[in-house]
Amino acid sequence: MVIDRPATRTPRALVVLLGAAAVVVAIAGIKAVAWLAAPTLLALVIVITLSPAHGRLRRFGFPRWAATTALVVFVYGILIAFCFAMIVSIAQLAELLPRYGDRITDLYEEIAGVLAKFGAGPGQLRDIFHALDPGKLVSYAGSLLADLTGVTTSLVFLLGLLLFLSAETADIDDRIAGIAGERARTAEALRDFGRRVRVYLAVTTVFGLIVAAIDLLALVLLGVPLAALWGLLSFVTNYIPTIGFLLGLGPPAALALLDGGWRAMVAVVVIYLVINFVLQSLIQPRYVGNAVGLSATATFVALVFWAWVLGPLGTLLSVPATLLALAALVDDPGRSWVTALVGSPGGIRTG
Repeated sequence: MVIDRPATRTPRALVVLLGAAAVVVAIAGIKAVAWLAAPTLLALVIVITLSPAHGRLRRFGFPRWAATTALVVFVYGILIAFCFAMIVSIAQLAELLPRYGDRITDLYEEIAGVLAKFGAGPGQLRDIFHALDPGKLVSYAGSLLADLTGVTTSLVFLLGLLLFLSAETADIDDRIAGIAGERARTAEALRDFGRRVRVYLAVTTVFGLIVAAIDLLALVLLGVPLAALWGLLSFVTNYIPTIGFLLGLGPPAALALLDGGWRAMVAVVVIYLVINFVLQSLIQPRYVGNAVGLSATATFVALVFWAWVLGPLGTLLSVPATLLALAALVDDPGRSWVTALVGSPGGIRTG
């Protein structure tokens, strides 16, 4: 006589513990290969964004190879031009900073007089002057230039990856359709991921161009040196959610102080606070949140998390990386609460 034993259920606490351990291991693995994961995700985002253009070129009668080549050349041109502009601008900055040695000394004496009234000692004042030493500033600029030059290896890897991914663009719809039969939710989640990434980049790029143009015009009118560099920096930092304008504010404000004094610096700060803060931190997140289905809080947390995991590129890829993670969770109805928790009202669907 065979006695059927009742099936034992795994304790929920153990399931949660194992799941948390798996997540920690996965995150540690991604962080360990961030040098590979970040450029790969960037290449994937670029290809997904341009995939509709590939289809349009095909409908206009372009052969597949010609459409792919046109998109690859277009992306290559933008990336190379951007890197060249950054390297030239940083080199100009390194050449410009030594001219402000006397101005930095005057600022030190002025600041020292103010701080002395509040009880700052000579040792503290020397530390401040050491931090403002023109030689150190030039060294920082030179180090930044060396870092940008060292990015060449990563850029070559990214360009090669873009070439291979672009060649696969034409088949992506067929591949997603191939899995729709067995995993309809996964296929729909992948399509939705592509759509949301394209909308996010479109909205962010439009706002970035508006903000960069206004900042550039204001800096030119104020006579701030290297206004084009700071306009480009403002455009790039627009892809960093919530705090991007702060990262783009520091360098032009500091240079305005050295070149035009306190009034020029205050003018730059006020302009950035009014324009960049209102557009980038108040208006843009609402459009981005509605477009991609992420709340402002979730977007900020994602920024901090992906910057820690993927490094500097993680700040630019925080929203696409989060959307990809959510797309992976959508296929499991038991995890749909995650998308509901981090989504904005009317954003991500929970099934």
